[in-house]
Amino acid sequence: MEVNRDEAERCIDIATAALTNDQPEKAQRFLGKAQRLFPTEKAKVLLELIAKNGFTPRQGGHSDFSGAAGPRQRQSNSEDTRPEEKSSDTSKSYSADQLDAVRRIKQCKDFYEILGVQADASEDELKRSYRKLALKFHPDKNHAPGATEAFKAIGNAYSLLSNANKRQQYDQCGDEKRHPSSHSPDNGNFEPDISPEDLFNMFFGGGYPSSNANVYTNGRMRYQRREGRERQREGGLALFVQVMPIIILVIVSALSQIMVNSPPYSLSFRPSAGYTQRRLTENLKVPYYVGEQFSREFTGLNLRNLERTVEDDYVSNLRNNCWKEKQQKEGMLYRARYFGDNDLYQRAQRARTPSCAKLSEITASLHG
Repeated sequence: MEVNRDEAERCIDIATAALTNDQPEKAQRFLGKAQRLFPTEKAKVLLELIAKNGFTPRQGGHSDFSGAAGPRQRQSNSEDTRPEEKSSDTSKSYSADQLDAVRRIKQCKDFYEILGVQADASEDELKRSYRKLALKFHPDKNHAPGATEAFKAIGNAYSLLSNANKRQQYDQCGDEKRHPSSHSPDNGNFEPDISPEDLFNMFFGGGYPSSNANVYTNGRMRYQRREGRERQREGGLALFVQVMPIIILVIVSALSQIMVNSPPYSLSFRPSAGYTQRRLTENLKVPYYVGEQFSREFTGLNLRNLERTVEDDYVSNLRNNCWKEKQQKEGMLYRARYFGDNDLYQRAQRARTPSCAKLSEITASLHG
């Protein structure tokens, strides 16, 4: 189930990026896949928004709390979607410091100078520098002319220097090192493996590159379609190999259901058939129900081992319920920011997460 949850979150990240890039069909497809893998409030909210609003958020929808993280409003200009060429950008203000910073990036002569690190900088130093500069020059935050080009240059610089092989080749070039904006034909060895936008999403969005990874070649973007590569795997034998683990899993699960006896305890909140005697674990005082023969069958070491299992199951249930509570609260906040609903925002802020509170209490008692 944990694998399905991670995959569902990855699908939601891809869908969010697709909406930002005006790819509604792709977004809807991945949101549907996320709901099938592991239903979440966030995916449900996004699907509702797509159905009600035709992929376009309501204007001014986050005016009541614009400081909070929320979806970026799309501009109405449909002729060109590049941030540096949108007509509305010209009306956005920027400071003299932001303009000077953009000019400094454009005047840099090599990748190290762009990131502001020494040639012997470690991987951690590269990451720290990239995080700081990417946030500073992201087009959503920095509206100075040329900020988008500077943001791309920063991403390309980190993408190359974080690759050990390409960094070694780059260092061997000496005075022939090229600025990321250089697009001459012999600059192919220093092309980034990932687009600046996808790199930013991986660092700050908890996501992965979209299925159409942007790769820059001689100044132009080409799209590598993973779906095309997947279709090349068609064939009867390949299909059989892919289905075989599922068949084995179904068979093993069926056999285990036949061979395994009923568990000796129940974590239900009330008595049930076969589990009528209420007990508490000695360590965490977790309530559980057992059968009438329990006291004779479990004593000493067996009882202590079983109570540890009870507590482990209880804590695991708390973690799952805590995650669901957080997802529901996050979905309410997302919807409130999207529609500018201040009442819904206040209700979301007041929403309780009892499983998370109980989990924190248990964790504190164990480490206290």
